[in-house]
Amino acid sequence: MKSLLTDAPIGFALLGPDDVFVSINARMASVLGSTPDRCLGRTPDEAGEQAGAPAKASAHRASLARVRDTGRSVRGRHRTASGQTWDLTWFPVNDPADGARHIALIAARDHEDGVAHREEQRLRALLQAGNQIVWSAGSGGDVREDCPQWRAITGQDLDAYLGRGWLDAVHPDDRPGVERAWDDAVLDVTAFDAMFRVRTRAGGHVHYRARANPVMDGAETAEWVGTLVDITNEREADELRQRLNQQLSEAAMRTARLQKATSDLAEALTADEVVQAMSEIGRSGVGADHTSVALFDRDRLRLRILSADGCAGLPERGFSLDYPDVAARAVATRAPCLVAGPADLRELMDHAPEVEDLLERTRERAWVALPMMAAGRPIGALRFSFRAQRDVTDEERVFLEALAGQCALAIGRAIVYEREHGTAEELQRSLLPEELPEVAGVRLAAYYRSGSQHVQVGGDWYDAFPLSDGRVAGVLGDVMGKGIQAAAGMSRIRNALRALAFSMPEPADVLTGLDRMFTATEGMDQVTTLVYFVLDPVTGQLDLSNAGHLPPLVVAGNAGPSLLDTEPDTPLGVSSPRGHHKFFVQPGNTVALYSDGLVENRRRSVDAGLDELVRVASRARPEVVGDPQQMLEYLVESMLDGYEQDDDVTLLAVQLPVIDSVSER
Repeated sequence: MKSLLTDAPIGFALLGPDDVFVSINARMASVLGSTPDRCLGRTPDEAGEQAGAPAKASAHRASLARVRDTGRSVRGRHRTASGQTWDLTWFPVNDPADGARHIALIAARDHEDGVAHREEQRLRALLQAGNQIVWSAGSGGDVREDCPQWRAITGQDLDAYLGRGWLDAVHPDDRPGVERAWDDAVLDVTAFDAMFRVRTRAGGHVHYRARANPVMDGAETAEWVGTLVDITNEREADELRQRLNQQLSEAAMRTARLQKATSDLAEALTADEVVQAMSEIGRSGVGADHTSVALFDRDRLRLRILSADGCAGLPERGFSLDYPDVAARAVATRAPCLVAGPADLRELMDHAPEVEDLLERTRERAWVALPMMAAGRPIGALRFSFRAQRDVTDEERVFLEALAGQCALAIGRAIVYEREHGTAEELQRSLLPEELPEVAGVRLAAYYRSGSQHVQVGGDWYDAFPLSDGRVAGVLGDVMGKGIQAAAGMSRIRNALRALAFSMPEPADVLTGLDRMFTATEGMDQVTTLVYFVLDPVTGQLDLSNAGHLPPLVVAGNAGPSLLDTEPDTPLGVSSPRGHHKFFVQPGNTVALYSDGLVENRRRSVDAGLDELVRVASRARPEVVGDPQQMLEYLVESMLDGYEQDDDVTLLAVQLPVIDSVSER
C-alpha cells in the first residue's frame, strides 16, 4: 500500500466526508500544481485556486458535487501548466470501520499503456476491499482471473473456480440466495453484498461476507472487483449471543410462569383446586397433555391419583410404591423420574405388564414425575405426561422441581384447609338447631351457607322455639369475629336467650337481660347484634326488638316488599333502653331476618345491598312468595349472583297467618 501511494506512476488522493484532502501523494499534488503539504486540509477547488487555476478549481468542484449526488464515479480530463494531459477519476469509497463516505481521486496519463490502467484499477480495488481476499469478475459477472486465496480455502482447481464455478463451493442451503443476489447486482449494476457459508478443503464450512462494486468505463461496466472477509468468529459470537439471549428469555419466561404458578396456587383452597391450577400450569408452562397429583393416603401405604380429567390409565383406587409407574418411582426414590418414550418406560419398569396396559389405554408417550416433599418427607408426586416422545432439558428440570415444591406447599395448605373447614362447618351446624319447630298456623324456614373463604367457625346463628303460652319465638344474630371465641360467645348468648325467653318472653325484657349477662361474661370487643321476635299465631301480633341488627324484610303477597321501619337499638352490652315494636301483618306475608353477609361484600355497601334486597324481593314469582323456604333460597341466589361470597349467609323466615289489621307502634 505504501509503495502504491508513493512510487506508483499515477496520482492518488483521498478526500474526507467534509471534502478536504486527508491523504495525497506527490504525483497527484504535482498534477494539481501544488505539493502534498499545501493540499492537505484544503478542498480541491481551494487547491486549484491556490495554484492559480480558478477554471480548473470550478471543474473540480463540479465533479466532486456530482459524485456526492449520484454515488457513481466521474471521469474527466485535466491539463497541467506544463501541457501534460491526465485522466482524473473521482469515485466514492466507504470507510470499512464506520461506513463514512469518502471520495477517492486517481490521476493517470492518458497515454499510459494497459499496465498503468491496471495499476489504477487495482488501486481502486485495494481502496474498496481493504486487506482481505480480493477477487474480480468480468462485466457479465463471470470470473475470468484466478484467485489463489479462494482456491486455497476451497480446494477448487482453476477451471472449477472460473466462470460461475465459485458458487459450487457455497453451502447448498445458501447458494440460491447468493446466486440470485449476484445476478441482480450484475443486471442492475449495483453493489453486491452477501453472507454465506463456504465449503473448505477439509470438508467443513466457514462463514464469509462477499462484497463487490462495478468498475465503470463511462456508462459501461468494465469489470467487478470485490473482497471476501472471513466472518466465522463474528457469526459464532453472534450465534452465541442469540443463544444466550434465548436462554435469558426462556429463563425470564420460566420465572414469570413460576410466579404465576405461585399466585394461582396461593388462591387454591382445596386439593381439587390445586390440581386444577397445576393442570393449567402444566399445559402452558411445559406443554403437558395431562397433569395429575399422586398423594399418600392416611396410612401412607398407597398413592391416590387426583386429576382434573381422570386417572389417565392408572388404577382409580390408587397403587402402592412398588407399582410400575413414574409417580411411584419418584416417591420411592425421592428423585425426579424422567422418561422420554415408551421404550425407556418399558426398560425402567422391567417390562411390567402394567406398562403395556397403560400404553394401550392412554395416548401418553413421555412422562415426568417429581417428588413433593413436606418437612423432609414425601407426601406424593407431581406427574406430567405428553402425547409425544420428549426430552426434558436441564433448565426445564430446574423449573419443574421448583414447581413441584410450590405444589407441595399448596397441597399441604389444602389438606389443612379441608380438614379445618370440615371441622368448622360441622361445629357451626352443631350450634344451629337441627330442625325448626312445627307450630300450628305458622310456617318457619331457615337457610345457612358458610363463607367459602373461611376455615373457622363463624358467629352467625338463628333459633326458633315455641313458648309455653302458645306463641313462637325466633332470633337471628351475629357475633362479630371468627373462631372458637366467637362460637363460644354465640353459644352462651343463644342459651341465655332461651332461658330468659321462657321466664320473661317479651323482646325488650329478653334483650335487657342479655345486656346484663353480656356485661358480666363477654368482652366489650365482642360486638353482638340480633333481632328477636315473638309471634302469636292466633292474633297475628308480632313483637320485636332489634339490638343493632339489619331491619327485617317483609314480603307481602298483595303488596310490594319493604323493610320494617324500626330504628335499631344499640348492640348487646351497650347500655340503653330496649325498644319494643308491635306489628300486625296481612295473612300470607313473610318476615325474613338475615345476616349482613347477604347484603354486604367488598363491592357493595350495606345501604346499596338493602336497596337491592327490596328490588330482588319485588321480582319474586308468586309461587316463590308463597313458600318461605323457596323465598330464602331465591333471595340468596339472586343477591350473591355476580359477587364473591366472603362471609357467612344466614336467614330465618316466618310466614304469618295473621288477621287483617293495621300496623301500630
